[in-house]
Amino acid sequence: MAELAALWIVRHGESTANVAASAAERSGAELIDLTHRDADVPLSATGEEQARATARWLAGLPEQQRPDVAVVSPYLRAVRTSELALAGTGVPASRDERLRDRELGILDGLTGHGVARRFPDEAARRQRLGKFYYRPPGGESWTDVALRLRALLGDLRRDHEGRRVLLFGHDALVFLLRYLVEGLTEAELMGLTREHVIANCSVTGWSADADGRLTLDTFNDIRHLRQQGARPTEEDEVHAEPV
Repeated sequence: MAELAALWIVRHGESTANVAASAAERSGAELIDLTHRDADVPLSATGEEQARATARWLAGLPEQQRPDVAVVSPYLRAVRTSELALAGTGVPASRDERLRDRELGILDGLTGHGVARRFPDEAARRQRLGKFYYRPPGGESWTDVALRLRALLGDLRRDHEGRRVLLFGHDALVFLLRYLVEGLTEAELMGLTREHVIANCSVTGWSADADGRLTLDTFNDIRHLRQQGARPTEEDEVHAEPV
C-alpha cells in the first residue's frame, strides 16, 4: 500500500466549550453551559495562544521536516487553530468533514452526571456495550468515527503518497488514528483512553520507517507549548506527556 512520509495530528486549542465542560463537571451540573452548536464553538483566549505557540514550533522545524499539506476538521475551533498555526508557512490547507468531532446525539451537552440522571438506560447500555461500540441515539460510536477516518487515510495515502501531511482535529481522532495506523486492538485502544487525556494543541505524529510503514514518533506532546511560552490547561499539565 502506498504510504505517507509523515503524518501528524494536532488537537485544536482550548475552546470555550472545553472551559464550560470542565466547570460543569466540577460543579456536578447536569448540563454544560453552551452558547454555540458544536460546529461553531470558538477558541478561548488560551486556545488562541496555544495555536500561536504551535505556529512558532512549526516555523522552527527544518524545512525537510515541515508538512507539505494540511487537512482540517470543518469545526470552527479546529479551523481557527489551523489558521493561526499555519500563518505564514505557505502550507496549503483543505477541510474534510471526516475529521469532525464525534457526534453525541441525545447526549450532546450533558455531563457524565447528566447522562446518568437523565438517560439511565443509555448509561447502562453504554456500560454493557463498552465505549468502543456504544452508539448514543442520533450519534456515533467510536467505530463509526473509525470508519470515516479509515476512508480518509486511504485517500491521503493515494493523493499524497510520499508527502508529509498535518491534520487538525479532535481528541477522539487522535486515539483512533493510533488504532488505525498502528493496528491496535480494542483493548489496547481503550487502555490508551484510560491512561491519557489528549491535550489541547498536543502533537501526535508518525514517520515512515525503512520499510515505508508509519511508526509512532510522538504522542500527546505539548513540550512546544511550554517551550514557546504558551499555557497548557491545568488538566493538560497533569496528563499530557511525550511518549
